[in-house]
Amino acid sequence: MRHLVLLDAPSNLGLRPPEPGAVPGCYKAPGALRDQGLLARLGATDGGVVTPPRYLSAWQPGDGVRNAAAIAEYTRTLAGRLADVGGFPVVLGGDCSILLGAMLALRRREGRFGLAFLDGHDDFRHLGNSPHVGAAAGEDVALVTGRGAGELTDIDGLRPYVRDEDVVVLGARERESRDAAGAGIATVTSESIMASGPSAALETAKRVLEPLDGFWVHVDIDTLDPAYVSAVDSPDDGGLDPETLVAVLRGLLALPGAVGFELTVFDPDLDPDGSQAGLITEVLADAFHR
Repeated sequence: MRHLVLLDAPSNLGLRPPEPGAVPGCYKAPGALRDQGLLARLGATDGGVVTPPRYLSAWQPGDGVRNAAAIAEYTRTLAGRLADVGGFPVVLGGDCSILLGAMLALRRREGRFGLAFLDGHDDFRHLGNSPHVGAAAGEDVALVTGRGAGELTDIDGLRPYVRDEDVVVLGARERESRDAAGAGIATVTSESIMASGPSAALETAKRVLEPLDGFWVHVDIDTLDPAYVSAVDSPDDGGLDPETLVAVLRGLLALPGAVGFELTVFDPDLDPDGSQAGLITEVLADAFHR
């Protein structure tokens, strides 16, 4: 049985403000999930928190990636902490830009590592397919595969942190997965998973990931349909149900190469009664069989 280490990465640096002058609430997600008893449910060791730099909301098109310098600093810090975690990290974000820290940590290791990316969107926005970039949480797959400004994509001269052929995108809506698929990244949409079950998606994941030395599991909780979890910044219909997400995660985590896990983009400000935090806690406990 894995020795799980629960580590908080409460960065909201990669998101746009929900309204002018406001700060995205996903930095509260680790605390909200811990309030539901997640640490005990997982039987995990407490790995503490990696505190992010200050969020700055001022931005306009042409400025590059919002909070880029702070994200680069946080990426280095989180990667360093992950290198010393001493077990199987279960990282509670925060927004999807924390993926850069995880993939940088793996890139610094010997071997070739991949990414299982579960998200309602492919997060593949870059200047090759968009008139401008802005919020890194919508660009993280592009960034970790080397597309974008060097201050984020080439830390320590290690661009790319993961190769296109070592990534599998699972659970993105069909309309939100076309850019990554068009670049040749293996993709199985939420519609396909819900129509056919998780088996085909897991076979695709195995084909991509099993030949590698290991892989990271990323879950943006907006891969769930908003009928179940709507407390996210970009809810879109057509997502997975909780049982299907658990089945996919169990299949991925059963592969011998899984080396870490992260959860992102849950916003407790949009879940005032805590019911969605409770559901997410159940999903994670079930996925890890705890």
